[in-house]
Amino acid sequence: MAGSSAFAAMAIVLMVAFSPVVSSLRPGLGVCRASGYLPGRSGNCVKNNDPDCCEDGKRYPQYHCSPPVTSSTPATLTLNSFEKGEDGGGPSECDNSYHSDQEMVVALSTGWFSNMARCGHRIKITANGNSVYAKVVDECDSVHGCDEDHNFEAPCANNIVDASPAVWNALGLDQSTGEQDITWSDGDE
Repeated sequence: MAGSSAFAAMAIVLMVAFSPVVSSLRPGLGVCRASGYLPGRSGNCVKNNDPDCCEDGKRYPQYHCSPPVTSSTPATLTLNSFEKGEDGGGPSECDNSYHSDQEMVVALSTGWFSNMARCGHRIKITANGNSVYAKVVDECDSVHGCDEDHNFEAPCANNIVDASPAVWNALGLDQSTGEQDITWSDGDE
């Protein structure tokens, strides 16, 4: 009996410890809900590529999860420069480097980034019948933001593929729109 009560106590401790993550993802339903809200704090937001700059006092949803990845995962493509001093913030998380706007690179929302598990992997991105491959080099942070490390931008939504201008150009997309509905999949060949 003592063993089962210890097991029950351990289960409760684990449930409490992981409740923000567990409560944000509803298994089997593929639904990812906000796990909290970040209070906004404005700052020196580099305004290249039309970023979502934080506003003082505004609340921004935070996500520890993303929708399930399939062979054709719906997402929103956003435009991001990974060059030093541009709107991408600090160096890329996967390699601690900056990347030229001519490189085919992307950042994925926190859940899809999966604690760096997709670093260096290529994904296939499809828009308007065109497909390209791009390398994952960074996280589009869906939890943190509104600080210097994140260019004083709001946390990303949970379904973002943040892509370099090279990706937009290769897909034949108009960068001035800033967002594009796409699908993506793991694309390592």
